Amino acid sequence: MNEKNIAPVVTPPLTLASLTSDAINDWCPGCADSGIVLALKNAIVAAGLDLKKTVSISGIGCSSKLPHLVNVNGVHTLHGRPIPFAEGIKLANPELTVIIDSGDGDTYGIGAGHFVSAGRRNVNIKLFVHNNGVYALTKGQASPTLPEGRKVKGIPEPNINGALSPLAIAILAGYTFVGRTQGYNLKEQTDLMVKAIKHKGLALLDIQQGCPTYNPEFTNAAWFSQHLHPLPSDYNGVVSNPTDMDEVNKKKLQAINTLLNETTESLNTGVFFQWENADTFEDRLIKRGIKPPLTQVISDKDGKSTIDLSKVFEELSV
Repeated sequence: MNEKNIAPVVTPPLTLASLTSDAINDWCPGCADSGIVLALKNAIVAAGLDLKKTVSISGIGCSSKLPHLVNVNGVHTLHGRPIPFAEGIKLANPELTVIIDSGDGDTYGIGAGHFVSAGRRNVNIKLFVHNNGVYALTKGQASPTLPEGRKVKGIPEPNINGALSPLAIAILAGYTFVGRTQGYNLKEQTDLMVKAIKHKGLALLDIQQGCPTYNPEFTNAAWFSQHLHPLPSDYNGVVSNPTDMDEVNKKKLQAINTLLNETTESLNTGVFFQWENADTFEDRLIKRGIKPPLTQVISDKDGKSTIDLSKVFEELSV
C-alpha cells in the first residue's frame, strides 16, 4: 500500500473535501481524466464507502496517475498488471472495496490476457477503463480500441488495424457488470460508477475519455455529445432471476447484438449487462473451506510465528 495515500479517520458525513489529496494534477488541460477523478470522488461519497477500506489500483498510463489524487489506499503498479494486483488484494482481504483505474492500452493491449482471464473468476473488483483510442503517455500511438481508418497524431497513416470490442469480450469472458459512459458527463459517469461499486462481482465500466493532445478530433466533449447516446429507455440489461440461465444468456445475447450493431459514429452509454448474485470467486473459496489470509492466524500475541514448517522442510530434505 502507498502509505502516503492512506486515508485519515473521517467523521461522517463523508464529503468531497475528505477525498482531496495534495498531489498536483498534471494532466493536459481539457483531459477527461480530470472529470473521471471527480466522478470517482463523487461515487465514493454516494456509495458511502469507508476510505480506510477502499483501495485504488492503477497500471501505467495517463489514467494511472489517479491513485495519487484520491485520498484512499493506493497502488500504482505495473503496465498491464493492475487486475491481478487487485484480485490478490481483494482475495486477501474481502472487506476492502477495490477499484482499478486503467487505460485502454494498459487493459486491452498488454493486459489483454489478464482482462479476459479475470472473467473466469468473477472476483468482486471494479475496473474503470479510461478509453481514448491512443497510448497518450507515449506520444499517441494507436491503441487496440482505435477504429480502423481513423487518423490520429501519433501515427503517419490512418489506423490499419481493426478495433476490439472490449465490452462484448467482457460479456463473453464472464464479467457480470458491463457498462459504458464518457468522461465529460459527470452525472451519468458518477451514477454508473456507483452501480458498478455496489454490484457484487466483476464490473467493467468503459469510459470514453477525451484526449486533447493526441486524439482531439474524435474525443472532445462536442464530438461525444453528438455520437454517444444513452441506451434506449426500453433496453433492460439487468438479469431479474440470477438462477435462470436462459434469461442470463438472453441478456448476454441482447447486449452483444446491441454492441455489434453500433458504429464508430454512434455508440451507446449505460448498463449493457448486469447479473447480480452470480457465483463469485470468493463464494467458490468459501464453498471449499478456504479462508482469506486476513482471517488466518499466523502469529501469537507476542508476534511469534504459530506456523510449523518442519514438515515442509522434511519433505525438501535430500
